[in-house]
Amino acid sequence: MTVDVVLPCLDEAEALPWVLGRIPAGWRAVVVDNGSTDGSAALAGGLGATVVQEPRRGFGAACHAGLLASDAEFVCFCDCDASLDPGLLPRLLTPVADGSADLVLGRRRPTARGAWPAHARAGNLALSRMLHRRTGLRLHDLGPMRVVRREALLGLELTDRRSGYPLQMVVRAADAGWRVAETDVPYLPRSGKSKVTGTWRGTWHAVRDIRRVLAEPPAARTVAAGEVSA
Repeated sequence: MTVDVVLPCLDEAEALPWVLGRIPAGWRAVVVDNGSTDGSAALAGGLGATVVQEPRRGFGAACHAGLLASDAEFVCFCDCDASLDPGLLPRLLTPVADGSADLVLGRRRPTARGAWPAHARAGNLALSRMLHRRTGLRLHDLGPMRVVRREALLGLELTDRRSGYPLQMVVRAADAGWRVAETDVPYLPRSGKSKVTGTWRGTWHAVRDIRRVLAEPPAARTVAAGEVSA
């Protein structure tokens, strides 16, 4: 069983040593540098990670570049800001590996005041409700920590390259009949400022991307649930 952990990265030099130090033994860290100016790429390479350069700015662009660079059976996604512990990823991998789920998400549970600002929690709740209306899935969180089989995810043919990428993954998985599950994970105060919801511009772009994804009509996807667990 081979596992790659995709870590989209934009100026995360402060957090990288902790994050990479928590990657499970035998798993490969794939750090996707999305235009860092603080030496993140060189630092990640020096710490033993595989570094991929993605010049197109966007969370989805970085995640998808990591997916394309992976050659493992399973691929994990995790933020690179030390807000989530990649050492917990085996807990999410188990149900995917044993065939009881096709996509597992980490449900963020804040460990301290300020770890997850109220406006961000409210936005996530609203998004979860919109997702339920669109797909029927009842999820509490659409966080960035998740595990899936690589070939199956490629079959979903994700197109969003900005903030809508995580949502599009879940929407298209639901359209394909996948079993989507979630498990609790601690959510720590992040290192640095959020590149998405930390600014008004980032928030506006995120809302626009999300609306576009939710407007997609349901469609039969390339990979069905039965094929994922085969």
